This record gives sequence, structure tokens and C-alpha cells, in this order.
Amino acid sequence: MNTTTNRRTVTVALYVATFLAAIEGTIVSTAMPSITGELHGIRQYSWIISIYLLATVITTPIYGKLSDLFGRKKMFIAGAAIFLLGSMLSGLAAAMPQLIAFRAVQGLGAGALTTIPYTIIGDLYPFEQRAKVQGWMSSIWGIAGITGPLAGGLLVDYVSWRAIFYMNLPFGIVALALLMISMKEVSVKQKRHIDYPGIAAFAAGMFAFLYALTILREPDASRSDTEIILLLAAAAILLTLFYYIEKRSREPIIPLQIFKIRTISAVNAISFLLCVINVVAIFYLPLWIQGVAGKSATYSGMAMIPLSIGWPLGAILAGNFIAKYGMRRIAVTGSVFLIAGSAGFMLMNAHTPIALFMIYTCLSGLSFGLSLTSFTVAVTSAVSWELRGAAVGSNNFIRTLGQTVGIAMFGLLLNTGNSESIDALKLEHSLHRIFLILGVMSVAVLLSMLMLPKAGTEGGHAASDAADASS
Repeated sequence: MNTTTNRRTVTVALYVATFLAAIEGTIVSTAMPSITGELHGIRQYSWIISIYLLATVITTPIYGKLSDLFGRKKMFIAGAAIFLLGSMLSGLAAAMPQLIAFRAVQGLGAGALTTIPYTIIGDLYPFEQRAKVQGWMSSIWGIAGITGPLAGGLLVDYVSWRAIFYMNLPFGIVALALLMISMKEVSVKQKRHIDYPGIAAFAAGMFAFLYALTILREPDASRSDTEIILLLAAAAILLTLFYYIEKRSREPIIPLQIFKIRTISAVNAISFLLCVINVVAIFYLPLWIQGVAGKSATYSGMAMIPLSIGWPLGAILAGNFIAKYGMRRIAVTGSVFLIAGSAGFMLMNAHTPIALFMIYTCLSGLSFGLSLTSFTVAVTSAVSWELRGAAVGSNNFIRTLGQTVGIAMFGLLLNTGNSESIDALKLEHSLHRIFLILGVMSVAVLLSMLMLPKAGTEGGHAASDAADASS
């Protein structure tokens, strides 16, 4: 990366691209009835969202490593182009199978947009500035969570559901043009080795695992337990094969030496737990408002807004104070907020005032913003340029994996009966059990954070740690 790069313009381009990838996970939700009404295929309803997430999860660490090999700019442009192609094709879809296939293409590109921007920020900015810039970037996910469903509803009502895909094109093209013009990257000519066997084993193994979780999350009488067991067995075999391939590869997709860096290993483990808690809160708190408190869907959406506000606020605060107080202190502060919010959820009943509920969700949002942003800064600071893409990719992959596992596992916990519906009292008991588990996990997160290493977390000086890993 040379000094002629226009950092401000590149950063704006990365913010726009990140927002497009983030909002695609939520904007489709309010358009689903219109999509299924026109394209039919109600039985394939969930796959419009699921296939996008599957493709994004699988490609995230792959893009991270490829950006280390071929440069951030080239891989970002490639991923953005694939994302925009998928967006255009999704808008043109004439049948449900086509839309699902095109959403997969969109997800294949989104893997670059969710990983490489953080890596580029890590390259462009010194630690003190990096924390602030990445704090604002992390806040984009919270903003997308608020604006996505609203924007989707407005576009469906006043334009067409196809517009939710077409809108990516002008913004994405502008972001691409800004980055192509403003970012200068020195290309070192050297022979590069792509780990094709590793990519194949990882992609196939993760697809089998995530597909099994999708079936668990959305039970279908036409699918047997045997199918799930076979998928999980195939995943175990393929991922074991992937591990041995990576040990012997010259340029592994996920370099195993990054897990020798204590900061990265600890941050990845805690990120997994945090993202399980995060996704369970997002999915099951609205269910409490509607199914237990007896409020409308609109009411539950309004009640969740404090979480989406608290998250970007926490991310911005983390970015501004991490250089002064260090990653561990900021993350621990976030975990204290998380415990407070989780304790509130455990104490709720059907008559809990909505104001209290909103306070609990705001505390949870603050905790996610503070902790996850500080972890992003820690990961980008713990490695050198050559490993930064792979390190960020692995951390983002772990986060998304935590969300996927959380949805599936807690979905099983909720589905204790065979009936299609559940009365309010039984639902309250089931959700209380879920909130109790979240409380225990929140305490585990705090205890884990207290054991985080100080080296590499109080100012980003992790050179010796990274050097040990490479030896």
C-alpha cells in the first residue's frame, strides 16, 4: 500500500460497500410476501435468505486469504462485481429457483464485502485512527438493521420488490469507481499458490454442516433424521480432511499459525459466544413481545429499535476510546452491559413495561457494539500485512458461524412440541429457559474476557506475538 492512496475517499467507498452487503441480510424480509406472491414457491420461502447467508459464510475466509495473496484491491473489485451481478440477476428473476440461484451468486460476492473492507482499514490507518474508523464501520451493521426492513417495505409498496436488488447497482458502481480511482496498491510479482484442495474441502464441508443446521432450524416432514446425520457425518469427514490439507499447504486458506496467537484464539472463541447470544436475542425477543406480551408485529419491531441504536453507538464509543483504555477494558465494559441486559430478560414477565424491555435491549446493543468492535481492532492489530486478510476473514467467519449455530440450536430448544402453535404460557416458559441460558453464557463471556491477554490489546502492539506464530 503506498502513500498516494486517498484514504478518505477509499474509506467512504468501503462504508458504502459494507452497507450494501449488510442491508441485504435484512431488506429482503419485508419483501418476502410480495416475492412469493409473484414467483410462487412458498415452500422455498426461507431459502431466499438462507442461501445468501450460506454463500457469504463459506466465502468469507476464502476472500480473506486471497486478499493476502493477490492484494486487497483486486479481490475487493472481484467480489463487488460478483455481488452486483447477483443483484442484477436477482432483480430479473422470473421464478423462485432462479431467484434462489441468483441470491447464491450475490452471497458469493458478499463474502468479500464483509471481510476485505476491515482488512483495508487495518492496512491504511495506524492503530489510534484505525479504531475510530473501524468503529464507524461496525456501526453500519446496526444502521442496516434499522433501515433494512423499513427500506424494503417502502420499495415494495411504492416501486417493486425487484427494486431492493436493483438499488445496489448505482451505489455499488459508485463505490467501485471511487475505490478503483483512489486506492493505489503495490503489486509484488511472485509465484502464488492457490490452495484449491483446501477451498474445495472447506466449501463442501461447511455447506454440508450449514445445510444440516438449516434443516434442523426449519423442520420438514419430508426430511428424516438420517439425512441430517449423513450431512453432519459428511461435514465432519470433509472438515477433518480440510485440517490435514491446511497443515501441508504452502498457502493455506486458513493459516493455522494465526491460532497460535493468543489474542486471536481468545477473541475468536468469545466472538462465537457473543454472536450466538446476539442472534438469539434478535430472533426471540420479538417472539416474546408478540407471543407472550400479546403485542403486534409493528409494536415488537419498534421495541427492538433500541438494540439497533445501541449497537452503532457502542461501536462508535469503542472506536473513540480503545486507543486510550485498551481493547480488554472496552470489551469487559461491554460484557457488563450484556449481563445487565440478560438479567433483565430473565426477570421479564407478560406484564413487564415496554420501557424496561427497551432499556434491556439497548444495553445488549451497547454490549455488542463495544465488544465486537474492540475485537475487530484487536485482530487487525495482532498480525502483519501478510496474514491480516486471513485473520480478519477467520474472525468474521467465526461470528457468522456462531449466529448460524445459535439459530439452529435454540430453535430446537424452543420446538419442544409437535404442534404448529404453542400457547402463551408454554411459550413464556420456553423463552425463559432460553433467556436463562443466555444469562449463563453472558457470565461466561465476562469471565473469558477477564482472561484476555494484555499483550496486543492495549495499544495494538502485537508484533512479538505474531512473530512467535510465524516461527
